[in-house]
Amino acid sequence: MPKKMKRRSFLKSTFGTLLTVFGLGSGGYFYANRIEPSLLEINHIEIKHPLIPTSFNGVKIVQFSDTHLGFHYNLKQLKKLVDKINQLQPDLIFFTGDLLDEPNKYNEINKVPPILQQLKATIGKYCIYGNHDHGGYGSEIYKNLMEMSNFTLLLNESLPIKQKDGSFISLLGIDDRMLGRPDLQLAMKHIPDNSFNLLLSHAPDVADEASTYQIHWQLSGHSHGGQVKIPFVGALVIPPFAQNYPEGYYSIGEINPLSLYVNRGIGTTRLPFRFMAKPELTVFTLISTETD
Repeated sequence: MPKKMKRRSFLKSTFGTLLTVFGLGSGGYFYANRIEPSLLEINHIEIKHPLIPTSFNGVKIVQFSDTHLGFHYNLKQLKKLVDKINQLQPDLIFFTGDLLDEPNKYNEINKVPPILQQLKATIGKYCIYGNHDHGGYGSEIYKNLMEMSNFTLLLNESLPIKQKDGSFISLLGIDDRMLGRPDLQLAMKHIPDNSFNLLLSHAPDVADEASTYQIHWQLSGHSHGGQVKIPFVGALVIPPFAQNYPEGYYSIGEINPLSLYVNRGIGTTRLPFRFMAKPELTVFTLISTETD
């Protein structure tokens, strides 16, 4: 009796077949498995808005996402990533979910906080849940790990990010859309009037709901940018709640539109490949336009 093919084996077989069909063969397979996953791309984006106080001009945010430690991403690679982020000299660091691929099966948990503790940000480090952070009974594992790493975990809540002169912007973080219980209304509950509001949501497609609130920017991950994109076929890996907004910048809504940026993430899941979807760090620079 033939063995039942596992999902990951099936996807790997499908990917190899598609590479062959499109004439890329073993060279393309090697590139997608060994080369592109290490080709970290750093993208620079300006966040401009009249509600950003002038004291925040030039404040630098580094977003990273979806490391998926344990699935073809290891601690040595994480250390290199931390060094790269620190070289960017961020004021704020945001992690937008999926740190471990299977939290309850990862046997080097105690080695992760000392690495993440090395991340330096002059104002602070903040994070939210992704679906894999909840998976495998991982909710408490992730919470404890990130708190030990000096990150503030935002769960359907907001807090002010303040400058010395008392000016501030509002940072919101919601639970994951797939396995958590996101509540935008609760997160917005204590937002002051006339503040610049920035939302962290692992799932990009939450932006359709977020655009109905007074939220100005949303930063997300989850999609991996499709992770594997075959010419004329499209992406092989687009998870639920990343169907509408899989990668890059979007403007959503007609009046006072919401700006959304979807980071392609660092690691891989399901398939140990990246093809036409390089891993990404995003550097955002805040710019006030209140005097324009």
